[in-house]
Amino acid sequence: MLLRISLIVAILAGLAAGGLGYYEVTTQIPSLTKQRDDENTAKKQALTELASTKSTLKKTQSDLAQTQQDLADTKADRDKANARAEAQSKRADDLSDKLAKATQERDDAQNDLAAYKASGLTPDQVIKLNNNLKDAQAQISTITLEQHILQREIVRINAELLKYTDPKSFVTLRAGLRGKVVDVDPKWDFVVLNIGDEQGALQDGEMLVSRDGKLVAKVIISRVEKDYCIANVVTGWKLGEMIEGDDVSPAHPAPAS
Repeated sequence: MLLRISLIVAILAGLAAGGLGYYEVTTQIPSLTKQRDDENTAKKQALTELASTKSTLKKTQSDLAQTQQDLADTKADRDKANARAEAQSKRADDLSDKLAKATQERDDAQNDLAAYKASGLTPDQVIKLNNNLKDAQAQISTITLEQHILQREIVRINAELLKYTDPKSFVTLRAGLRGKVVDVDPKWDFVVLNIGDEQGALQDGEMLVSRDGKLVAKVIISRVEKDYCIANVVTGWKLGEMIEGDDVSPAHPAPAS
């Protein structure tokens, strides 16, 4: 009898221990499952962030390479503009020397002609001196015209060079530059002006459009031809509708030399 009771007690104890173990396992499974799911979610998020970081790094490297290329191109353009400016300045100096020499030759010829006339030279001698004088005057006119063209080219190159050395600066235009609006496109907000390269118009130069002394708009020159240019309205500076015949003048005139 005692043995039977002991067996029953042992069986009951075993069942109780098994039930307790089962209970602990069943209560821990959801916690373990949640922990596993959280770890999987964190792993996926980390992988996603790693892929995003790699993509951002790749784009940053690409942007850096493009920026370095743009910087190299800008430096190359600046060096070219510097070289052109130096070449044009040297040419201008040469023309000035030629002009001074031709002017001296003309003055000498005029003095010689006056002296020869006073001394009673023959007609052939006078004709020869007169021809020499005309040749000198023609040469001076040619050099003066070429020098004028060269000076306009130097101003244009200096304005182009200024865009690289000081991007925030304004393109200055000849203080006395004046013109008229000869055509208007209201749809695209651009105008045609009757001033061009020969008059001193420069690309990116800003002009004030006025009528009867009142400001109508400010435009910036986008294209320059020989005797006309095309200009677009500057954003925020259209105070009224432009019409043919409106006056234009520099927004940033160069200081008087």
